[in-house]
Amino acid sequence: MARVEVRKTHKLYIGGAFPRSESGRTYEAVDSKGEFLANMAKASRKDARDAVVAARKAFGGWSTRTPYNRGQVIYRIAEVMEGRREQFIDDLRASEGVTEKKAATYVDAAIDRVVWYAGWADKYVQVLGNANAVSGPFFNLSTPEPTGVVAVVAPAGPLLGLVSVIAPAIATGNTVVVIASEKYPVPAVTLSEVMAASDVPGGVVNILTGSAAEIAPWLASHMDVNALDLAGVDDAKLAAELEVASAENLKRVLRAPAAEVDWLAEPSLARLEALIETKTVWHPIGV
Repeated sequence: MARVEVRKTHKLYIGGAFPRSESGRTYEAVDSKGEFLANMAKASRKDARDAVVAARKAFGGWSTRTPYNRGQVIYRIAEVMEGRREQFIDDLRASEGVTEKKAATYVDAAIDRVVWYAGWADKYVQVLGNANAVSGPFFNLSTPEPTGVVAVVAPAGPLLGLVSVIAPAIATGNTVVVIASEKYPVPAVTLSEVMAASDVPGGVVNILTGSAAEIAPWLASHMDVNALDLAGVDDAKLAAELEVASAENLKRVLRAPAAEVDWLAEPSLARLEALIETKTVWHPIGV
Protein backbone atom coordinates (compact mmCIF):
# COMPACT_ATOMS: atom_id res chain seq x y z
CA MET A 1 0.00 0.00 0.00
CA ALA A 2 1.46 3.32 -1.07
CA ARG A 3 2.02 5.87 1.67
CA VAL A 4 0.08 9.13 1.39
CA GLU A 5 2.32 12.15 1.83
CA VAL A 6 1.48 14.41 4.77
CA ARG A 7 0.98 17.80 3.18
CA LYS A 8 1.88 20.84 5.21
CA THR A 9 -0.70 23.50 6.04
CA HIS A 10 1.11 26.84 6.06
CA LYS A 11 -0.23 29.27 8.66
CA LEU A 12 0.44 32.66 10.20
CA TYR A 13 2.53 33.07 13.34
CA ILE A 14 0.87 35.35 15.90
CA GLY A 15 1.47 35.46 19.64
CA GLY A 16 3.47 32.23 19.60
CA ALA A 17 0.62 30.30 17.93
CA PHE A 18 -0.10 29.24 14.35
CA PRO A 19 -3.59 30.44 13.41
CA ARG A 20 -5.14 30.36 9.97
CA SER A 21 -6.16 33.73 8.61
CA GLU A 22 -9.43 34.80 10.19
CA SER A 23 -10.65 35.56 6.67
CA GLY A 24 -10.07 31.99 5.57
CA ARG A 25 -8.22 33.23 2.49
CA THR A 26 -5.18 31.61 0.93
CA TYR A 27 -2.97 32.28 -2.07
CA GLU A 28 -0.65 30.12 -4.11
CA ALA A 29 3.10 30.37 -3.74
CA VAL A 30 4.90 29.21 -6.85
CA ASP A 31 8.41 27.98 -7.48
CA SER A 32 11.01 29.49 -9.78
CA LYS A 33 9.32 27.87 -12.79
CA GLY A 34 5.91 29.28 -11.93
CA GLU A 35 4.60 25.92 -10.77
CA PHE A 36 2.55 25.40 -7.61
CA LEU A 37 4.64 25.20 -4.45
CA ALA A 38 2.27 25.70 -1.51
CA ASN A 39 -0.98 27.24 -0.36
CA MET A 40 -0.20 30.14 1.97
CA ALA A 41 -2.46 31.86 4.48
CA LYS A 42 -3.37 35.35 3.26
CA ALA A 43 -3.41 37.62 6.29
CA SER A 44 -6.16 40.19 6.69
CA ARG A 45 -6.34 43.52 8.47
CA LYS A 46 -7.83 41.70 11.46
CA ASP A 47 -4.84 39.35 11.54
CA ALA A 48 -2.53 42.38 11.47
CA ARG A 49 -4.40 43.95 14.39
CA ASP A 50 -4.19 40.69 16.35
CA ALA A 51 -0.45 40.60 15.70
CA VAL A 52 -0.03 44.16 17.02
CA VAL A 53 -1.98 43.25 20.16
CA ALA A 54 0.30 40.24 20.69
CA ALA A 55 3.42 42.32 20.09
CA ARG A 56 2.30 45.01 22.55
CA LYS A 57 1.48 42.41 25.19
CA ALA A 58 4.95 40.88 24.82
CA PHE A 59 6.81 44.19 24.76
CA GLY A 60 6.87 44.83 28.51
CA GLY A 61 8.45 41.52 29.42
CA TRP A 62 10.87 41.43 26.47
CA SER A 63 12.11 45.01 26.76
CA THR A 64 12.84 44.66 30.48
CA ARG A 65 14.91 41.49 30.14
CA THR A 66 18.61 42.00 30.58
CA PRO A 67 20.41 42.64 27.30
CA TYR A 68 22.58 39.62 28.02
CA ASN A 69 19.51 37.39 28.29
CA ARG A 70 18.07 38.78 25.05
CA GLY A 71 21.37 37.89 23.40
CA GLN A 72 21.10 34.33 24.72
CA VAL A 73 17.58 33.98 23.35
CA ILE A 74 18.58 35.33 19.93
CA TYR A 75 21.59 33.01 19.86
CA ARG A 76 19.19 30.15 20.50
CA ILE A 77 17.38 31.13 17.27
CA ALA A 78 20.66 30.57 15.41
CA GLU A 79 21.08 27.18 17.09
CA VAL A 80 17.66 26.01 15.91
CA MET A 81 18.26 27.44 12.44
CA GLU A 82 21.49 25.46 12.25
CA GLY A 83 19.52 22.30 12.99
CA ARG A 84 17.15 23.12 10.12
CA ARG A 85 19.90 24.17 7.73
CA GLU A 86 19.06 21.55 5.10
CA GLN A 87 15.37 22.48 5.23
CA PHE A 88 16.17 26.15 4.66
CA ILE A 89 18.44 25.23 1.74
CA ASP A 90 15.62 23.18 0.20
CA ASP A 91 13.19 26.08 0.75
CA LEU A 92 15.45 28.55 -1.04
CA ARG A 93 16.16 26.18 -3.92
CA ALA A 94 12.45 25.50 -4.44
CA SER A 95 11.39 29.13 -4.07
CA GLU A 96 14.13 30.91 -6.00
CA GLY A 97 15.54 28.17 -8.21
CA VAL A 98 19.10 28.85 -7.04
CA THR A 99 21.84 26.24 -6.91
CA GLU A 100 22.47 24.27 -3.75
CA LYS A 101 25.78 26.10 -3.28
CA LYS A 102 24.18 29.55 -3.54
CA ALA A 103 21.32 28.55 -1.27
CA ALA A 104 23.81 27.27 1.31
CA THR A 105 25.69 30.57 1.11
CA TYR A 106 22.56 32.54 1.96
CA VAL A 107 21.44 30.16 4.69
CA ASP A 108 24.86 30.22 6.38
CA ALA A 109 24.94 34.01 6.09
CA ALA A 110 21.49 34.21 7.69
CA ILE A 111 22.53 32.05 10.63
CA ASP A 112 25.73 34.05 11.06
CA ARG A 113 23.73 37.28 10.92
CA VAL A 114 21.56 36.16 13.82
CA VAL A 115 24.68 35.31 15.83
CA TRP A 116 26.16 38.73 15.00
CA TYR A 117 23.16 40.59 16.37
CA ALA A 118 22.97 38.26 19.38
CA GLY A 119 26.51 39.30 20.24
CA TRP A 120 25.61 42.99 20.05
CA ALA A 121 22.55 42.70 22.30
CA ASP A 122 24.50 43.54 25.47
CA LYS A 123 27.07 45.85 23.84
CA TYR A 124 25.23 48.39 21.69
CA VAL A 125 24.23 50.47 24.72
CA GLN A 126 27.87 51.21 25.53
CA VAL A 127 28.53 52.22 21.91
CA LEU A 128 25.35 54.21 21.16
CA GLY A 129 24.93 55.68 24.64
CA ASN A 130 27.32 58.03 26.36
CA ALA A 131 28.15 60.25 29.31
CA ASN A 132 27.71 63.82 28.09
CA ALA A 133 30.26 66.50 28.89
CA VAL A 134 28.35 69.16 30.85
CA SER A 135 29.39 71.94 33.16
CA GLY A 136 27.93 71.66 36.64
CA PRO A 137 27.68 69.42 39.70
CA PHE A 138 25.79 66.64 37.97
CA PHE A 139 26.11 63.67 35.63
CA ASN A 140 24.38 63.73 32.25
CA LEU A 141 23.88 60.28 30.72
CA SER A 142 22.21 59.32 27.42
CA THR A 143 20.98 55.74 27.16
CA PRO A 144 19.27 53.99 24.22
CA GLU A 145 15.92 52.32 24.86
CA PRO A 146 13.64 50.28 22.58
CA THR A 147 11.10 52.14 20.47
CA GLY A 148 8.25 49.67 21.03
CA VAL A 149 6.23 47.72 18.49
CA VAL A 150 7.90 47.71 15.06
CA ALA A 151 6.02 46.83 11.87
CA VAL A 152 8.30 45.47 9.16
CA VAL A 153 7.76 44.91 5.46
CA ALA A 154 10.37 42.23 4.84
CA PRO A 155 12.52 42.26 1.69
CA ALA A 156 12.26 39.66 -1.06
CA GLY A 157 15.50 38.08 0.18
CA PRO A 158 13.39 35.40 1.81
CA LEU A 159 15.73 34.34 4.60
CA LEU A 160 18.84 36.52 4.87
CA GLY A 161 16.87 39.71 4.29
CA LEU A 162 14.18 38.53 6.70
CA VAL A 163 16.51 37.79 9.62
CA SER A 164 18.46 40.99 8.86
CA VAL A 165 15.37 43.07 9.67
CA ILE A 166 14.03 40.97 12.56
CA ALA A 167 17.23 40.38 14.56
CA PRO A 168 18.27 44.02 15.13
CA ALA A 169 14.75 45.00 16.12
CA ILE A 170 14.42 42.35 18.82
CA ALA A 171 18.05 42.67 19.95
CA THR A 172 17.28 46.21 21.10
CA GLY A 173 14.17 45.09 23.02
CA ASN A 174 11.48 45.84 20.45
CA THR A 175 8.75 43.43 19.40
CA VAL A 176 7.89 43.02 15.73
CA VAL A 177 5.06 42.36 13.31
CA VAL A 178 6.57 41.22 10.01
CA ILE A 179 4.93 40.99 6.61
CA ALA A 180 6.94 38.29 4.86
CA SER A 181 7.87 38.43 1.20
CA GLU A 182 4.70 37.75 -0.78
CA LYS A 183 6.70 36.14 -3.58
CA TYR A 184 8.86 33.91 -1.37
CA PRO A 185 6.81 33.12 1.75
CA VAL A 186 7.87 29.52 2.45
CA PRO A 187 11.24 30.29 4.16
CA ALA A 188 9.40 32.77 6.40
CA VAL A 189 7.02 30.04 7.54
CA THR A 190 9.96 27.79 8.32
CA LEU A 191 11.55 30.64 10.28
CA SER A 192 8.32 31.06 12.29
CA GLU A 193 8.62 27.39 13.28
CA VAL A 194 12.18 28.11 14.39
CA MET A 195 10.90 30.98 16.54
CA ALA A 196 8.33 28.70 18.15
CA ALA A 197 10.93 26.01 18.82
CA SER A 198 13.46 28.43 20.32
CA ASP A 199 13.23 30.47 23.53
CA VAL A 200 11.59 33.53 21.96
CA PRO A 201 8.50 34.42 24.02
CA GLY A 202 5.21 34.38 22.15
CA GLY A 203 4.39 37.76 20.63
CA VAL A 204 7.97 39.03 20.38
CA VAL A 205 8.06 38.02 16.70
CA ASN A 206 4.86 37.79 14.66
CA ILE A 207 5.03 36.75 11.00
CA LEU A 208 2.25 37.37 8.49
CA THR A 209 2.07 36.08 4.94
CA GLY A 210 0.03 37.81 2.28
CA SER A 211 -0.07 41.13 0.47
CA ALA A 212 2.06 43.97 1.82
CA ALA A 213 0.06 46.42 -0.31
CA GLU A 214 -3.06 45.34 1.58
CA ILE A 215 -1.73 44.99 5.13
CA ALA A 216 1.04 47.59 5.39
CA PRO A 217 -1.22 50.70 5.17
CA TRP A 218 -3.18 49.50 8.19
CA LEU A 219 -0.02 48.84 10.18
CA ALA A 220 1.36 52.24 9.15
CA SER A 221 -1.73 54.01 10.48
CA HIS A 222 -2.11 51.79 13.57
CA MET A 223 -1.85 53.99 16.67
CA ASP A 224 -0.13 51.28 18.73
CA VAL A 225 2.71 50.74 16.23
CA ASN A 226 5.75 52.84 17.11
CA ALA A 227 8.05 52.31 14.16
CA LEU A 228 7.89 51.19 10.55
CA ASP A 229 10.64 49.43 8.62
CA LEU A 230 10.04 49.63 4.86
CA ALA A 231 12.96 47.43 3.82
CA GLY A 232 10.81 45.43 1.42
CA VAL A 233 8.94 48.32 -0.20
CA ASP A 234 10.42 49.11 -3.59
CA ASP A 235 7.32 50.92 -4.89
CA ALA A 236 8.05 54.63 -4.33
CA LYS A 237 4.36 55.56 -4.37
CA LEU A 238 3.43 52.95 -1.76
CA ALA A 239 6.41 53.94 0.40
CA ALA A 240 5.33 57.58 0.33
CA GLU A 241 1.77 56.62 1.27
CA LEU A 242 3.03 54.55 4.19
CA GLU A 243 5.24 57.39 5.40
CA VAL A 244 2.25 59.77 5.34
CA ALA A 245 0.08 57.27 7.24
CA SER A 246 2.80 56.75 9.83
CA ALA A 247 2.86 60.46 10.62
CA GLU A 248 -0.50 60.13 12.37
CA ASN A 249 1.26 59.21 15.61
CA LEU A 250 4.81 60.26 14.65
CA LYS A 251 6.17 56.78 14.01
CA ARG A 252 9.87 56.34 13.44
CA VAL A 253 10.24 55.28 9.77
CA LEU A 254 13.22 53.35 8.44
CA ARG A 255 13.32 53.43 4.67
CA ALA A 256 16.05 51.52 2.85
CA PRO A 257 14.53 49.80 -0.20
CA ALA A 258 15.73 46.22 -0.56
CA ALA A 259 16.81 46.89 -4.12
CA GLU A 260 19.49 49.20 -2.74
CA VAL A 261 20.74 46.81 -0.05
CA ASP A 262 23.33 44.05 -0.41
CA TRP A 263 22.22 41.68 2.33
CA LEU A 264 25.45 39.69 2.03
CA ALA A 265 27.49 42.79 2.92
CA GLU A 266 29.00 43.13 6.37
CA PRO A 267 26.28 44.43 8.74
CA SER A 268 26.65 47.63 10.75
CA LEU A 269 25.00 49.14 13.81
CA ALA A 270 22.72 51.26 11.61
CA ARG A 271 19.67 49.03 12.05
CA LEU A 272 20.20 48.81 15.78
CA GLU A 273 20.45 52.58 16.01
CA ALA A 274 17.40 53.16 13.79
CA LEU A 275 14.97 51.47 16.17
CA ILE A 276 15.91 52.98 19.52
CA GLU A 277 15.02 56.12 21.43
CA THR A 278 17.60 57.98 23.51
CA LYS A 279 16.75 58.81 27.11
CA THR A 280 18.91 61.46 28.80
CA VAL A 281 19.13 61.50 32.59
CA TRP A 282 20.56 64.26 34.80
CA HIS A 283 21.76 63.26 38.25
CA PRO A 284 23.42 65.42 40.92
CA ILE A 285 26.94 64.44 41.89
CA GLY A 286 27.24 63.13 45.45
CA VAL A 287 23.58 62.24 45.87
